[in-house]
Amino acid sequence: MTDYGHDLIFGSFITPTSAAPQRPVALAQASEAAGLDLVTFQDHPYQPAFLDTWTLLSYAAARTERIHLSANVVNLPLRPPAVLARAAASLDLLSGGRLELALGAGSFWDAVEAMGGRRLSAGQAVDATSEAIDVIRGIWDTSTRERLVVNGTYHRLDGAKRGPAPAHDIPIWLGALKPRMLRLIGRKADGWLPSLPYLRSLTALADGNATIDEAAAKAGRDPRAVRRLLNVGGQFTTQESDRLLVGPPRQWAEQLAALTLQHGVSGYILMGDDEGTLALLGQEVAPAVRELVAAERGGPGTPPGAVAAATAGPKA
Repeated sequence: MTDYGHDLIFGSFITPTSAAPQRPVALAQASEAAGLDLVTFQDHPYQPAFLDTWTLLSYAAARTERIHLSANVVNLPLRPPAVLARAAASLDLLSGGRLELALGAGSFWDAVEAMGGRRLSAGQAVDATSEAIDVIRGIWDTSTRERLVVNGTYHRLDGAKRGPAPAHDIPIWLGALKPRMLRLIGRKADGWLPSLPYLRSLTALADGNATIDEAAAKAGRDPRAVRRLLNVGGQFTTQESDRLLVGPPRQWAEQLAALTLQHGVSGYILMGDDEGTLALLGQEVAPAVRELVAAERGGPGTPPGAVAAATAGPKA
């Protein structure tokens, strides 16, 4: 059993469609109304069917009041990290500390190259992401007046001015699946954000956690410093099933609580563009998961016996 002890957050993963540009904004507002903590949008700058994600984040931040916002995940090959750092800090300041930063090393390289980005191998993309993290954190670090110098292979800064600092300590989460990127998370990042459909099994989730934990320990970090998040999909039904996240809200709650208690996941981001589904997640599932996890951790809530079904573990 691995529970890293983080507070639980719940969010939405919305398609930034350009055909109906107000639709993703309305879904962000629906996410907030449902009581969710986070709204996220895909970032594919080469996709004309999508709005530009950074513009959408800024607009959605202005149309909401409480909910945090993030790309899921930022396309680093097409967003220079020094400029991205200032954009993120600026939006965090403007939104009152509601911006989170999830990064992706890149994929769909034909499309990236067509937009003027550099095609990278898998190994190169990991190294470029590592350098990007240094650039972003360096720009945010206003504790020194020394100009920022980064002598990277893929990202080079020669005396860049620092600032502005964001309104809060923005965590850097990485979308990743393979071992080299997972080890980078353990060394440098604040969170792991995979998508459950791509993991294919809960064994892959456990293996990924082990890789991150080992890398963190080797780097002198506490593995608990790394939050584990998960993009999930599913279906609400009236009847229970033996499938993961296919069933009534109570079944979802028990299964998500098990993922927290057994695999350390503390952030659940639901893929889909349906207001009713978001409402069920925020108003029924999220409170029940928090209650079950609090009971197992020994906090206030339902007695520990109530989580027996959850700790039995979901089927993948």
